[in-house]
Amino acid sequence: MRALSGQLLEIFPVFRSLPAGVTDGLLAGANPLEVPAGTVMFESSSPCQAFPMLLKGAIRVAKTTENGRELLLYRVTPGESCILTSSCLLGNATYPARGVAESDLSGIVLSKAMFRKLVEESPVFRDYVFDMFASRLSDLMVLVEEVAFRRLDQRLAGILLAKGTPMLNVTHQGLADELGSAREIISRLLKSFEEQGWVELGRQQIRVADSVALAALARPGVCN
Repeated sequence: MRALSGQLLEIFPVFRSLPAGVTDGLLAGANPLEVPAGTVMFESSSPCQAFPMLLKGAIRVAKTTENGRELLLYRVTPGESCILTSSCLLGNATYPARGVAESDLSGIVLSKAMFRKLVEESPVFRDYVFDMFASRLSDLMVLVEEVAFRRLDQRLAGILLAKGTPMLNVTHQGLADELGSAREIISRLLKSFEEQGWVELGRQQIRVADSVALAALARPGVCN
């Protein structure tokens, strides 16, 4: 319990500001979260009954389109909260998207009653929840702008650069999922990038060969 409490205070600083004994009471009433990678945490239209707080791992939250493609909305990592979970718990609504464990997860899960009690009685926790709302909403507005106004090749160039390393261990399908597109389209764009000398393609690997050219393509407002 003490080790878990220490982790919680380190990763979620908000709990350092709660009254003495609240954190211990919270841990006593919370359930442990230990699930393997690939576990479906929630489905679209499913009810929400608990609030996960990750200490390890990441949850991929995506919207599935009518043709079966997925558009990545955001990832939940340690120290963050899932705004869809928060909104569903506060509004008694069902999930509008799907959440899947991208890696092995560990942490705690607060019940719906415990979460709502903290929101109602703790201004500090309430501020944390709504600060995350504001941050995620800003990110989602950027995503909407990119999907609506930027070409797919520009978005692909941007995502390759955003990985932060020249050698990427990623599949064409993985990139397609992140961009909400089809693997065949992404493969054609990557082949075009390779022909221009911007990337080198390998088996489940992509090496960025010309980051300057990719950055020029990814720059907003560029139309080639």
